[in-house]
Amino acid sequence: MTRHALGPRPDTLPLSNRFLSLFVQAPIFFSSTAFFGSLSLAASLFEKDGKLQHRIAQAWARTSVRISGCPVSVLGEENLRQYPVAVYTCNHLSYMDTPVIFGSLPFQFRIVARHDLWKLPFIGWHLRRSGQVPVNVDNPRASISSLSSAVKTLKSGMPLFIFPEGGRTESGHPNAFLNGPAFMAIRAQVPIVPMALVGTHELLPIHTAQFYPVPITLAVGKPIETTGYSMRQVEELTARLSDEICRLYYAHSYLKAPAQPTLEAITEIPESAL
Repeated sequence: MTRHALGPRPDTLPLSNRFLSLFVQAPIFFSSTAFFGSLSLAASLFEKDGKLQHRIAQAWARTSVRISGCPVSVLGEENLRQYPVAVYTCNHLSYMDTPVIFGSLPFQFRIVARHDLWKLPFIGWHLRRSGQVPVNVDNPRASISSLSSAVKTLKSGMPLFIFPEGGRTESGHPNAFLNGPAFMAIRAQVPIVPMALVGTHELLPIHTAQFYPVPITLAVGKPIETTGYSMRQVEELTARLSDEICRLYYAHSYLKAPAQPTLEAITEIPESAL
């Protein structure tokens, strides 16, 4: 399998990549997802703490990354274990982001993700039965209820992971951040950890189904303490988080940061909830 240097994805992939994706990687990927999803569903019938289901998810994730043909490097790994409980955040580039995250974080955690993922076969079954947290970003009231559930998860001692953008970028540049991660971190009084993924956009961008193997980097920044932050400072913390993730991303990407960043926090939290 040919691995390419990190750089712009060709408009038309080489024939070898298209053939391999269509007839080898995609069938194996979907078969693997069905296999591990079924294992997770079976495990959920007799365990309550989710440890086995999480190990199955990690096995699925690492298998998926191997199928894609991409080597993964984790930078700043020491920042992952500074706190037993934190909100872990990362930019969102591709469907392959989730496998890379599950395969790279060396501890059990729960994810906060769009509620429509719960409708998918196998993946949705795992999400539902393993205690992950759905959030409806289209409905502010439902979003608050979901985020409150996520805060309870943090207070119970379980770390959380969330994509602050709420969806994948089409350009490769980070989109505007939602306030949810900052809301959860401040409400639970736990640190928030910025991370940046580089390479998954080139591997499998939105609206595509063909792999283009390139090196992938997960850069982990220093945790941001929320001690002293009030709920009135949610947007301030969101802006700080956005700045740090963008700094990490552009430090390791071939893309250049926009001359005048236009990212602004998207307020999906009603004023009454602050």
